[in-house]
Amino acid sequence: MVKITQNVEAAYEVESVYGSPPGSNLFHLGLLDTFDPRQVERSVTPVPSIGQSTDAHHALGPLGVTVPLKVACNGTGWKQLLGHAIGESTVDSYKHGNKLTSGVDSLAILARETGGDFTLVTGVVPNEVTLTADYTTGGYITCEATCTGYYSLDEADANFDGFLGDDYSSVNFPSAPSADPLLPTDLSVTVGLAASTKGLSIDGPAGSYVEVGEKYIQAFNANGTLNTDFDGDGIMDLTNGSFDTVTKISTLIEADSNWGSTVLGSGGAELSQNLVKGIYYTGADADEDETDGSQANIYAATDADGTGMTTTFTNLKTVTLKIANNNTPISGRATGDDSSVKWLLNNAISRGKADVTLDLTMTAEDETYYDIYHAGTTIPLIRLDFGSEGSIALTNGTITAFSRPLTPGGEIVDTMSIKFRGAGNYKNYSAYAISSDITLTPS
Repeated sequence: MVKITQNVEAAYEVESVYGSPPGSNLFHLGLLDTFDPRQVERSVTPVPSIGQSTDAHHALGPLGVTVPLKVACNGTGWKQLLGHAIGESTVDSYKHGNKLTSGVDSLAILARETGGDFTLVTGVVPNEVTLTADYTTGGYITCEATCTGYYSLDEADANFDGFLGDDYSSVNFPSAPSADPLLPTDLSVTVGLAASTKGLSIDGPAGSYVEVGEKYIQAFNANGTLNTDFDGDGIMDLTNGSFDTVTKISTLIEADSNWGSTVLGSGGAELSQNLVKGIYYTGADADEDETDGSQANIYAATDADGTGMTTTFTNLKTVTLKIANNNTPISGRATGDDSSVKWLLNNAISRGKADVTLDLTMTAEDETYYDIYHAGTTIPLIRLDFGSEGSIALTNGTITAFSRPLTPGGEIVDTMSIKFRGAGNYKNYSAYAISSDITLTPS
């Protein structure tokens, strides 16, 4: 029987241990545009010898697995790819890509063909993920990922009892998501061009610091544990009505034992979710006096006029968000569940330095972004808002490339590339170059 792509679908399971899925619960990966669970390469070194007419031996190198994926943004698969590229975080029992992490999060992907043939790839780690919305073609938003895999194995009955030792033969294969894929019109891109006057100051106990993400603000002790004097559990949900303005959170922090806060620049009405994402040191001294110079000033991103954050990129043609993690594969000797030994290129994965880039093309309107590029100033905050599906905040962006080619009688189009680096003054604040409020399933 000739194999055809119409007979293929795929599901995933989150791994808690790299290369070793629990084998208990599958989730549909979504609408597949590009997928190859069998992209396996092995380096072979010919060994010549005197007295032989050709190479007498072939030395086999490590086996490398690559998993190219491109899915529509419907269901939960695209969220897992994006969230694992950022780094999976759990805050207040909520699992999402809160910030860039140093760990490696992996998936197992099970492909099924009509008729019963199965392929399992474990240890699937997104190395580079690209989210694309194209307003010129009428298509849906896509998530494309270049992933590495630990090992790939085929079976006819979903019981991978060889090297991998994972049995999915009794696990229900999920149905495809019923919701339509997200369209470019489901995405709004807002920008805060100012962040220097309105916001709040926070002062805490000695050695303390706060982390501001897209959904949460968290307060920590010097040893990295949550400070429970801060609103009782060390966490405020910025999307909750009790914490959604600068005044509300400042008032609550001021009332907390060992913490102090005040509103800056008459910015009490600004949305707390527009605070610039990063890590801020609040523990320069042991008191909670937010006026003695030991406080952290955290500003809210606003429109150019200093009020609200409602400015949108209008007349967009394409929006492309890319997270490139530059992971390093670590080859090694691996012993399988069946005691066989293999040399695997991706025996382990070391996470690299991430690059977070937003590429935009849009009809030219004014000189706002050219002036920012020319002056070398930064864009405090850009938000990609998917409505009920969540949002992504990009902090402290530098326009690294800008062009506006002119052609006779043609439309004038701006093309720019923006790289992000987070904000703050403490620890690994650049981890908040990107922060999302997108639920990862299972959560």
